[in-house]
Amino acid sequence: MFVTLTTTPTIEGRRIVEYKGIVFGEVISGVDFVKDFAAGLTNFFGGRSNSYEGELQKAREQALAELQQRASAMGANAVVGVDLDYETLGANGSMLMVTASGTAVLVE
Repeated sequence: MFVTLTTTPTIEGRRIVEYKGIVFGEVISGVDFVKDFAAGLTNFFGGRSNSYEGELQKAREQALAELQQRASAMGANAVVGVDLDYETLGANGSMLMVTASGTAVLVE
């Protein structure tokens, strides 16, 4: 089942008929030595860190996909109020955690 995701509390033109509950998608991703080294060079010389940006984008997409899967398992066809949070974990911030959350709902 396709699950619509939105950061808004409602979906225009659709009516929420049932609230299924709060749903989460979490991803913890390690940043390897090569990416860390390349990002350090970027930090020293300036510019954007493509290695970290790519890792962040991949983790965000995985967290949103997990959010959709869990909402679907609850019988929802949408998630409203989606919020994304980012944290670094581990020694020297070597792990990236992305959490997506929202309210799983059934809309018609």
